[in-house]
Amino acid sequence: MVDVVFYEKSGCGNNTRQKNLLADAGHTVIAKNLLTEAWTIEKLLAFLSPYPVPDWFNRAAPRVKSGEVNPETVSAEEALQLILAEPLLLRRPLMQVGEERRIGFDPETVAQWIGLTPVETGTDLESCPRQHTHNPCADTEVR
Repeated sequence: MVDVVFYEKSGCGNNTRQKNLLADAGHTVIAKNLLTEAWTIEKLLAFLSPYPVPDWFNRAAPRVKSGEVNPETVSAEEALQLILAEPLLLRRPLMQVGEERRIGFDPETVAQWIGLTPVETGTDLESCPRQHTHNPCADTEVR
């Protein structure tokens, strides 16, 4: 099994479930707080560059949900500046194994990448289960 550096939002229920799945599969999870990490453009791009810009964003972030930030229309440069200023906009988790980095948590993709204990088909481990509230991240948001 492998060591997984796991950038999360502390207190996020889905991130906790994701970490538990990784640990149950025998991986060592090294959790880091995504919101307090000292991000740079280079460090972000190491995770984000393989993905299209809209995939960089956390769709449950309040500014995305309100329409203030539209991931479909921002350039890569604008997206990086927005995310550096407000890491809550960043899709979670960010995971690193060795030099390979990924964003998001699709169980099938993670299983193919590093191995994962099977999960129930149709389980959504990325969308915030509290996304239908006005501001789902407000109680744990760090600025």
